[in-house]
Amino acid sequence: MVIRARPEVLIPGGFDDGGVPFEEMISRPFKRLGIYLIKANCSGMKGLDRYRDVIPDFDLFVEAIRRPLPVTARINTLKTDRDRLLSRLRGAKVAFTPFIWYPFGLRLTVEKPGNLLESLMGQIHIQEEISMVSPVVLGPKPGERILDLCAAPGSKTTQIAMMMENWGLLVANDPANTRVASLRSNCERAGAVNVVVTRYDGRRFPDRGFDRVLVDAPCTGQGMARKDLKVLDRWSLKRSLGLQRLQRALLRRALQVTRPGGAVVYSTCTFAPEENEGVVSWALGQVRGVRLEDASVRGLAGSPGLAEWEGSRFGDEVERCTRYYPHQNDAGGFFVAKLIKE
Repeated sequence: MVIRARPEVLIPGGFDDGGVPFEEMISRPFKRLGIYLIKANCSGMKGLDRYRDVIPDFDLFVEAIRRPLPVTARINTLKTDRDRLLSRLRGAKVAFTPFIWYPFGLRLTVEKPGNLLESLMGQIHIQEEISMVSPVVLGPKPGERILDLCAAPGSKTTQIAMMMENWGLLVANDPANTRVASLRSNCERAGAVNVVVTRYDGRRFPDRGFDRVLVDAPCTGQGMARKDLKVLDRWSLKRSLGLQRLQRALLRRALQVTRPGGAVVYSTCTFAPEENEGVVSWALGQVRGVRLEDASVRGLAGSPGLAEWEGSRFGDEVERCTRYYPHQNDAGGFFVAKLIKE
């Protein structure tokens, strides 16, 4: 049993000599300070053992899962430029470290980044580092027709709009009315004026002829455990397989609405092969004239996709997908694949 407080504090705990659990020793004043309990030996943590043979340096992986995420943000060049933004942060005495692999990413040393004036003005967008990968792999260009099929809450949508320089058409789709509100808000704050928001079931999206499509699919979210370890407790094989049906349908529709020569990026924030390579391999067999392209990002450590898993053969081509584990970049977990429609 451990007690986790503020992000920089991790206090080992356990039982006292009288056998009283620590949760019974936590008083209300501590709870008001935001201190809460994490069950280090919860079933979710034990469930990670299924990946022991495929994740490099597995013990380091587990250690990283237990650490809180660094605070990261993306510079929004629709509202400012990089040099001006960095000068503002220095003037405000906000400590930051630029990413090595992405010129518009920053690690911030601040407790409440959302309260920064630069965030409120839309000059930076608070965004987890590893989630910036899929728009980079997608590679949108000004003037193109782009579809973000599962867009809410809009971090990747606004990043794509920034890369398009607000020129072209960017359709941001999400079926959930409650999530569309945050999507619209983030687009407005970012100054993303080339975005059209729609509310279709992505499996039956009606339009066609897109140059590029992003499918950041709903998933079991194991890669987000550094934000909330409870996601590991919620994982089950049954849940993965249930989501797999949705993920397959979303990816198939994305390929159908993409023009010949266009690209589809499929990403998740889970480690489960059933939701990653299993979905990509299925799509390659379902849609003709589709191939995989290398999805790695220079300067960012990752691992190739799995060619096989527990008796299922996905094929060597799936190794062109990329898996990102928390200990490799001190970030979240992520999977990304890039499919080209010929």
